Amino acid sequence: MSADNALTLEQKQAGIFTVSASPHMLSNESIPKIMWTVVIALLPAVIFGMVIFGGGAVQTVLLCVISAMVFEAMVLKIRKRRICINDGSAFLTGLLLAMCLPADVPFYLPIVGSFIAIVVAKHSMGGLGYNIFNPAHVGRAALVLSWPVAMTTWTPMTYSVDTVSSATPLGVLKLQGYDAVVQMFGGQADMYKDLFFGFRGGCLGETSVLLLVLGGIFLIYKGYIDWVVPVTMIGTVGVLTWAFGGSVGLFSGDPLFHMMAGGLIIGAFFMATDMVTSPITKKGKIIFAFGCGAITVLIRLIGGYPEGVCYSILLMNSVTPLIDRLCKVPSQKRRVA
Repeated sequence: MSADNALTLEQKQAGIFTVSASPHMLSNESIPKIMWTVVIALLPAVIFGMVIFGGGAVQTVLLCVISAMVFEAMVLKIRKRRICINDGSAFLTGLLLAMCLPADVPFYLPIVGSFIAIVVAKHSMGGLGYNIFNPAHVGRAALVLSWPVAMTTWTPMTYSVDTVSSATPLGVLKLQGYDAVVQMFGGQADMYKDLFFGFRGGCLGETSVLLLVLGGIFLIYKGYIDWVVPVTMIGTVGVLTWAFGGSVGLFSGDPLFHMMAGGLIIGAFFMATDMVTSPITKKGKIIFAFGCGAITVLIRLIGGYPEGVCYSILLMNSVTPLIDRLCKVPSQKRRVA
């Protein structure tokens, strides 16, 4: 039976044709299902960030999401492709970009960032599934380089006006040292508690470790991400900062602080696990995640920026094709009798 005869009348009328090589596999998963599931996993942390930072955070999230979807539709129209913004990919990119921004950035920054993420990082490389770099992080990196002051001006939390709300822990660490960070929170135990539950300054994605981890565990349970990547990346940061992050010699650093501070958690669970820009093999994922963690520590401890998650993931994105080539599963050699 020909492929045309095998299609139902409804499929023909809808223009649905499936052309693929054997073997044929049927799956209930789809791009929209995966994308909207990731959105759901991220939503509790997003809502928490909007509650903590107030109206500015709401505006930033809406501007990022709406502009990302508008740019997606415009580019698809220009490319004469079917407009399918309901697949969730542009919505998710906008949401992730918003989580990488301070709450009260000028209104044009989310729009510019979405343009760079969708038009430059995604569609200039071929569109969904062809981009080399994580679009949301490309957008954030471009904004940091272009508007460094606006991207490092932090919004006070709505429930507090003390120093904890107006500075990032990693920023204080970079400028004043670890003791100043502990003093800022009123003690080490309070510091761990506030970092874990999300009561600290920073970007929207630097809030609740608890909610971000729960969202990541949900995605692991659904089978959409591999636990190897976040565990390896977070573990690498913990070990290396414990070994080299202290001020009184080796193994005097605070790994818990570094694992919970900054954008490490959202980066490890929601950025480094991107199916398109990360390796496909288990060994490749370990190498990729280790590289992300090591570069993050290098930037935090030695580099000029207080945080390095964004740039570490983008740098490792650039070597993902090489990692895939080196770690691909060799085909079984045929025996010659």
